[in-house]
Amino acid sequence: MFRTKPVEQSIRDTEEPGHRLRRDLSATDLVVFGVGVIVGTGIFVLTGRVARDYAGPGVAFSFVIAGVVCALAALCYAEFASTVPVAGSAYTFSYATFGEFPAWIIGWDLILELALAAAVVAVGWSGYAQSLLQTMGIDLPDSLAGENAVFNIPAVLVVLLVTAVLVLGVRLSARFNQVVVAIKVAVIGLVIVAGLFFVRADNYTPLIPPAQSNPATEGIKAPLMQVLFGITPVSYGWLGVFAAVSIVFFAYIGFDIVASAAEESRNPQRDLPIGIIGSLALCTVLYVAVSLVVVGMQDYTRLSEAAPLADAFKAVGQSWAATVISVGAIAGLTTVVLILMLGQSRVFFAMSRDGLLPAWLSQVHPTYGTPHRTTIAVGAAVAVLAGLIPLSALAELVNIGTLFAFMLVSVGVVVLRRTRPDLPRSFRTPLVPLVPALSVLACLFVMLNLPVETWLRFAGWMALGTLVYFGYGARHSRLRRTAEARSTAR
Repeated sequence: MFRTKPVEQSIRDTEEPGHRLRRDLSATDLVVFGVGVIVGTGIFVLTGRVARDYAGPGVAFSFVIAGVVCALAALCYAEFASTVPVAGSAYTFSYATFGEFPAWIIGWDLILELALAAAVVAVGWSGYAQSLLQTMGIDLPDSLAGENAVFNIPAVLVVLLVTAVLVLGVRLSARFNQVVVAIKVAVIGLVIVAGLFFVRADNYTPLIPPAQSNPATEGIKAPLMQVLFGITPVSYGWLGVFAAVSIVFFAYIGFDIVASAAEESRNPQRDLPIGIIGSLALCTVLYVAVSLVVVGMQDYTRLSEAAPLADAFKAVGQSWAATVISVGAIAGLTTVVLILMLGQSRVFFAMSRDGLLPAWLSQVHPTYGTPHRTTIAVGAAVAVLAGLIPLSALAELVNIGTLFAFMLVSVGVVVLRRTRPDLPRSFRTPLVPLVPALSVLACLFVMLNLPVETWLRFAGWMALGTLVYFGYGARHSRLRRTAEARSTAR
């Protein structure tokens, strides 16, 4: 269960015929991948909800704090990704440090971050597409589009489109991503510049509104921190700013997917740290800028929850912005779905190559050089989830799954430094073990602000994963079979 896979073996596996991915990605491609997956629902929706209900104009501080939490984890990811440039991200890192069973658990956990998040975002994409079509005079019934659809056709179609792009090659995926990211960044830039002309200084006063009592719902819907420590949640004040961090954290999910593309990077030792840290830094600047503009344009108590940016422009008589923002949102969410599915397919690819999932999934397409079987399998699963299941109640599972992965990777950096000090590290996390320790504590703090019911669902998902491992993975593990063959030979 705790047999580790040597780093050297993981790297040798990347060169096996039939399992070798094509190295087509540059540092720029990786930064754009990171921006493509981070900039999505958060920048178009969360700013208004968090400012209105939790932090007021101080929402910018919430985005900065969430960015710092992610930055601590990003420094750990950057060292791991440059030291073990193998597909699979946190799963591969855990296999090299903690052993097979913990690696399986983290791979199972990544389904929450990647596949489930892709389905959630696809449903959000459907809602924006429905809204944009309505402005063009085309009405899609609520039963076929949006959050409450019986069968969500637009969500299924965007997933199938993205699946086809991913199968046809990572180079095509990168070029498609670059074009769409350029569109949404241009829209965001336009929003920031145009919004500055309508900012009123009065809307920033007070920057941190006085704290107000905000009793949470009781029982399993209450934050775990309240249950454990008896802390009553508040709106506004610095406690409100901190409470908002657990919500805006969703806006940053995905930067770690850059590490999943390690095997497809031309120079992973140099390019991966640039891609991980560069994309996170750029997105933090965009989030802070947008949040400052939107609370400056409209009093935070009047911000809408569904479309804060568009409605802020409507409030100042600039209705044209709603259409522009809808186009940017559709472009933004398309790349988020694409890159989340890319990351999930690479995790499954690594797990099947190790024998923990059926080995036939790890075959690489002879022409396109992509793991087409895992990509199609992931696409089918995400399409079913997005098309048939209302996922809003499960969205918080994405956060807890991501934070759990961040914590393991942070601890893993310290473990690998001690167990394999001889490994070449082109990027080294600074101030070890202080930075990894701060990363663990920061992630744990955000996790404690999630509801008890989210923790219960997470525990149930992990229990199911344990059953799958002992029912299949443990018996088919390639590492286990190799060890048994060596023992028999002796």
